[in-house]
Amino acid sequence: PVALPVAREPMLLLAVTEFVANSAAFTYFTAGALHRNISSDMLPRRFPLQLRTKNMGLFSPQLQERYPDQPMELHLSARRQPLLSCRPDALHGALFSSAEAFVVLPNATRVPAFLLNIDANVTGKPTITGNRLGGTVSLKG
Repeated sequence: PVALPVAREPMLLLAVTEFVANSAAFTYFTAGALHRNISSDMLPRRFPLQLRTKNMGLFSPQLQERYPDQPMELHLSARRQPLLSCRPDALHGALFSSAEAFVVLPNATRVPAFLLNIDANVTGKPTITGNRLGGTVSLKG
């Protein structure tokens, strides 16, 4: 149990428990809402890694040889429910995801290129600066 501060003036107080966070994660995962498709045209041009076969040549030289300079798509999804824990200093999470890459051919056909399973431990810390709410997310493993 955490004692909530006494309000001496109008304020917004938001308290999130692990039960609420994990219930939300379970609901989103069960509903299939933890899925996102990213296409090459969604990334800013200055983003360091563009979704094109010529940029993936470092990871898979055969991909560039077979499909020279073709756009790609990434399909990101959760393989398991995220696990969240609340601490006084931050929100910690264990994420279990997969990233499936596709080459997009000129006729809009998608050819599977590779599949990566990605598990990550992340920490998120909210920050309030003036009247702005922000935060940082760091990868722990």
